[in-house]
Amino acid sequence: MTAYAIARLAQAAPHPEIAEYIERISATFQPYGGRFLVHGAQHEVVEGSWPGHVVMIAFPGMAEARAWWDSPAYQEIAPLRSRHIDSDIVFVPGVPEGYDPATTAGALRESLPAE
Repeated sequence: MTAYAIARLAQAAPHPEIAEYIERISATFQPYGGRFLVHGAQHEVVEGSWPGHVVMIAFPGMAEARAWWDSPAYQEIAPLRSRHIDSDIVFVPGVPEGYDPATTAGALRESLPAE
């Protein structure tokens, strides 16, 4: 099942290390089947606030996402980003094909106290 690495990156002043990180990151996730879905696009906030930038990378599954994150290739370049950009990064599993949110709603209803 597809998994996603989603990052919210704070605005940062331009820096040569950030440029190097951007140049090198694709090579680190490609061996794990990763690919950019969103990178550097302007986003539109429709509720709440979400300052900064959004990055999304898809992987074949959570194991591949974790393997990429833990890989020596990525760990080598991660400081190029983290020294200059505050960020929140999460891994999220996708839903299976045919997912029906009504099933989730039904389970939620069953867990509610009787009225």
